[in-house]
Amino acid sequence: MQVMRAPVGGLFRHVSDLTQVLAERGHQISIVADSTLADAQSEARLNALEPFASLGIHRLAIPRLLGPQDISTPLRIRALAKALDIDILHGHGAKGGFGARLAGAGTRRKTVYTPHGGALHFDPRSAAGRVFMSIERGLLRTTDALIFESAYAQRIFTDNIALASCRQEIIHNGLDDSEFDVITPLPDAADFAFVGELRALKGVDLLPEALKPLTRPDGKPATLIMAGDGPDAGSVKDTIRALDLTERVTLVGVRPAREIFGRGCCVLVPSRAESLPYVVMEAAAAGRPIIATDVGGIPEIFGPTADRLIEPNSVDALRDAMAQCLGAPAEMEREAATRRAFVRAQFSLTRMVTSIEALYRDLLA
Repeated sequence: MQVMRAPVGGLFRHVSDLTQVLAERGHQISIVADSTLADAQSEARLNALEPFASLGIHRLAIPRLLGPQDISTPLRIRALAKALDIDILHGHGAKGGFGARLAGAGTRRKTVYTPHGGALHFDPRSAAGRVFMSIERGLLRTTDALIFESAYAQRIFTDNIALASCRQEIIHNGLDDSEFDVITPLPDAADFAFVGELRALKGVDLLPEALKPLTRPDGKPATLIMAGDGPDAGSVKDTIRALDLTERVTLVGVRPAREIFGRGCCVLVPSRAESLPYVVMEAAAAGRPIIATDVGGIPEIFGPTADRLIEPNSVDALRDAMAQCLGAPAEMEREAATRRAFVRAQFSLTRMVTSIEALYRDLLA
């Protein structure tokens, strides 16, 4: 049983990929997700997984914040797991991990937890951070195994929460073979591309200011295409207008990442915090040049080119890297080829699922 809150972002991508491949290998799978998310996009994503979830997709109340459902929902998951004769309860994200591990406490069922960032982004010195870290420490008593998407996530978990005594594995997210097809930008592609959630954590507020003074070698102003939506979309649009960049920045809403990789020559990932972002893996697999910040697990994806990562939360560092990209595109393409070979060897979907499947079998054995 895969337990999560919202079918969005990299967490859902991970659950979706894991579910499909495990189902193809003969496993029976149930999915639990939040019933309070009634938007059409969430429903469509969950419905697409129905052919692979032979034990059903179940909607239960899993709110973002703590509340009374955090007592009732784990009990309902527990009853559901018993009725379906579940062997493994795998919680994804803070709330998914909370529900799955409480549901498995005191039963024969094995519990696995993958944080996916979640509580790891909280400042442990803040009031909210102290509460979440305390909850995480308490839940370790009911955890049979921890899976971390990156060595970075494991370090943060150990530093902020505890050195867990249960089994721990670092299993990187993986990409399907088709995602390693190289993408060549269209003739009218923008100079830069951003794909992701439009919020400050992703550094989107830095992009317009960094772009403003940049020009191509031919003297034309540099351009940017941005795909995504989020809580700071309005603020980003206001900044673009204030800096008179409406003719140079194209906002296209939520679009597939690979489509945008073909509409921009260099992918920008100016995040202030990350776990192991799929967009960096996807851009690397597509052979696209990337400018990214030295945060989270991004150095693990960059591998032999990690020295090219830039300082986070710095307009100057971002602008300088973008200027270098405009001036030396051939060098950026060579780096991209090196990075693609590394990611292909280390971040395949087959490798990810095989490692998780082996962990499941070991726990049951």
